[in-house]
Amino acid sequence: MKTVIILLFAMVLPLLAQTETSRGQISREGSPKFYFDAYNYRGTQPGKTRMDLYVEVPYNGIQFVKSQQGFTADYNITASIYTDDSKDKMITEKSWGESVNAGDFDATTSKDNFNLSLKSFDLPPANYFLRVEVEDRDSKKSTALESMFTVKNLDAPLAVSDVLLIQKIMEINGQKKMIPNISRNVASRKEGLMMYYEVYSDTARKVDINYSVAESKPGKEDKDEKDAKVLYTQKDTRDAARGTTPVNFSLQNAELSLGQYDLIVQLQDESSNAKAETRKRFVSRWIGMPTAINDLDKAVDEMVYIASESDLKKIKDAPTKEEKQKNFLAFWKSKDPSPSTEQNEVFEEYYRRIAYANEHFKNYMEGWRTDMGMVFITLGPPSNIERYPFEYDSKPYEIWDYYDINKRFVFVDQTGFGDYRLLDPVYGSWWKYRQ
Repeated sequence: MKTVIILLFAMVLPLLAQTETSRGQISREGSPKFYFDAYNYRGTQPGKTRMDLYVEVPYNGIQFVKSQQGFTADYNITASIYTDDSKDKMITEKSWGESVNAGDFDATTSKDNFNLSLKSFDLPPANYFLRVEVEDRDSKKSTALESMFTVKNLDAPLAVSDVLLIQKIMEINGQKKMIPNISRNVASRKEGLMMYYEVYSDTARKVDINYSVAESKPGKEDKDEKDAKVLYTQKDTRDAARGTTPVNFSLQNAELSLGQYDLIVQLQDESSNAKAETRKRFVSRWIGMPTAINDLDKAVDEMVYIASESDLKKIKDAPTKEEKQKNFLAFWKSKDPSPSTEQNEVFEEYYRRIAYANEHFKNYMEGWRTDMGMVFITLGPPSNIERYPFEYDSKPYEIWDYYDINKRFVFVDQTGFGDYRLLDPVYGSWWKYRQ
């Protein structure tokens, strides 16, 4: 087991070259990392709603090169919108370039720095398929993310836009500016859960507003879950003008555990019984926790490839959730290869690999529990893959080679259902991780 842990640490940086499996690509380190989100607002064109598309690219997700300004990164963004029933039928597309300057090298690697882009589309109310691609101009590597999105009709007598979560408010040139939280990752802060939205009304009216935060099940869409447990509520009253009324609000004292939640905003005019509602999904995180983690108990179970039985027992047997979190973070702090910096590369890389394994290697069990997931999480992407999915005289199999450590792994699909098992578990104790 000690050998496995050492190999994991040794291969965090750099990751090996890009390879391809029968289930898709194993991404190469250096591909751009980014977030995007879309929001409904009342537009100016009849019969159409304005969809604002935000793209957030962290500095540590793109490649900077030395320049006269210090360090510069250039990348291209392409946003494509299709009908929801056919990815082949494009409605519209916008492409643009971004250039980012950083004064010193530390700024290029800080996880707190990012560049934000905004483009607007006027679309008829309907369901759409969104695809956003970011290409690093220097490395020529690209990453694409996809999502379904509903453009709402906001022409009712009382209507409300989508909720834009706010990361922080800064003063720039004497004016306060809101910095949107596009990733929807919310850390507990004294400022509370900050948000911005717009109320649309055909007349001046007083509106009662109910804010609530409800538990949300991972994997569910942003829609009403009637059995969801409401954990927090707060009420407010606003005077809505005729036309558009911007609203800035902060939910205070909403102490949330690590997990996924829905923020629900409900408006009602008692005099006319007009109602409107909007909701936003977000993930509550603890400061210092990788974004791939949204369930502490699950994250502890996933430590099986790096933690000893005594380490796991200490974390799992903690009497309170707070103590469990403390022990969990202490374990990962002890593995930090650069404790003088804010970034824990091993912590973040381990759970990035967990997330990748869950997405690409799952079958009847979660991807991190499979043999392919186990090898990938421990050793990272292989140097080369040979795949044989349709051999006449054998079952489907794949060969993963790790040139740097002179290791080869052969995975065979014995059942024909994509459950690739190690033909020869060279690390004899690895079998015990199959549960």
